[in-house]
Amino acid sequence: MAEKTGIDAAIVYVRGDATAPQGKGVKMIVHVCNDLGGWGRGFVLALSRRWSEPERAYRRWHRERAGNDFGLGAVQFVPVGERVWVANVVGQRGIKTGSRGVPVRYEALAAGLGRVADRALELGASVHMPRIGCGLAGGTWSRVEPLIVQRLVGRGVAVTVYDQ
Repeated sequence: MAEKTGIDAAIVYVRGDATAPQGKGVKMIVHVCNDLGGWGRGFVLALSRRWSEPERAYRRWHRERAGNDFGLGAVQFVPVGERVWVANVVGQRGIKTGSRGVPVRYEALAAGLGRVADRALELGASVHMPRIGCGLAGGTWSRVEPLIVQRLVGRGVAVTVYDQ
C-alpha cells in the first residue's frame, strides 16, 4: 500500500482517512487553514465531523488575533485525544484565486511546517496529513512535497500522506 520513490522516499503514502491516523505512538494531524477565520469547506469538514475542538480553537484564535500570534505561518496545536493532536497551520491568504494567484502561500506553509517539526519532535509524534495546500488552497503537490521533505522528513519526523 505504501509507495516510496524519488523525492518522496521518506514520505509514506497510503489510501485512507487522515482523521484516522495509522500506526503507533503520538500522532499529529496537519492541515492548512486560511487567514480569514473561515472554516467550512474541504478537509476541515472531516476534522469537524470527528472532533469539535480544532474548529472551536481556530475560531477563538482568529477572533482573539489582536492578542496572539495568528497570521500566515503560525500554527495552533490542539489536543483531540490522549495521543492525537491537530495542527491548524495558517498557510493560505484568503479563500479565492485572484490577481495574486491561488490562496496557498508556500512561504507560510514552509514556516508552519518548521513549527510542526519542532512540536512533533518535542512530543515524539509522527505527522499525518492529506495533500495539504493542494485542494481549495490551489497549491501543487510538486511544490508542497519538497517543503514536507525539507521541513519534516529532513529533521527525522515520520510523515504519512493520506489519499482518499
